[in-house]
Amino acid sequence: MNLFSVKDKKIIITGATGVLGSQMAKHLAKEGAHIIIIGRTLSKISALSDEIKKAGGLATGFQADVTNMGELQKAAEKIKNEIGDVDILVNLAGGNMPGAVVKPDQTLADLSPEAVKQVMDLNYLGTLLPIQAFLPLMLPNKRGNIINISSMSAQKPLTRVMGYGSAKAAIDNLTKWLSVELNQKHGEGFRVNALAPGFFLTEQNRELLTESNGVLTQRGKQILDHTPMGRFGDPEDLLGTLQWLCSDASKFVTGTIVPVDGGFSAYSGV
Repeated sequence: MNLFSVKDKKIIITGATGVLGSQMAKHLAKEGAHIIIIGRTLSKISALSDEIKKAGGLATGFQADVTNMGELQKAAEKIKNEIGDVDILVNLAGGNMPGAVVKPDQTLADLSPEAVKQVMDLNYLGTLLPIQAFLPLMLPNKRGNIINISSMSAQKPLTRVMGYGSAKAAIDNLTKWLSVELNQKHGEGFRVNALAPGFFLTEQNRELLTESNGVLTQRGKQILDHTPMGRFGDPEDLLGTLQWLCSDASKFVTGTIVPVDGGFSAYSGV
């Protein structure tokens, strides 16, 4: 069990107050990690922090927008002064928006360049900027672990979600590039990997996958037809892989994109 231990590790999580993020934060806290929550909304940060503490865990929250370098640097300074060095950064902040989606009754001409830019900023810069801001908190120990969030739409382009898929494809490239960069510049103690979740019901995609009465949409049916396990993921399905990547059990793993998708990426449809 010590091989997979995250006890006493100090883990920064951006986007921790979302459906998947809150489950990850609570799990890692239960396993003995000190969770450092980065979010935009103080009430959500406080609620998650209080929930973790009431369960006997350790959590500290700081307010910052992941696309605002100034706010991230202020948060990094506060973390340095109040907590000290950190071990792990999990970049969970991200998402999509309607204007960056091309619906069946639309064409490419209907795509909003402004919305695509916002999606790219949120997902790509919202991953890169926290790495720039928080990496200095890992350097003194000559050891650091960065976990990004990819997507099935990065590896296998999906209809509709053009902006989101492009942004997540950039995350895959960034993950691999950084794995080499950090090893060459800072030594073997640094790792960069990404989780690539399959299809999970979240507030952002629920309307795409299910009707208001819970019945699957046509898109939802197509996805399950191409998922060998035949179901959507539950948030807890990500926890084992997350803990593996956070722990020394994966200490020789870097530059990888790990699918947690019920077999979706392996299935050709026939």
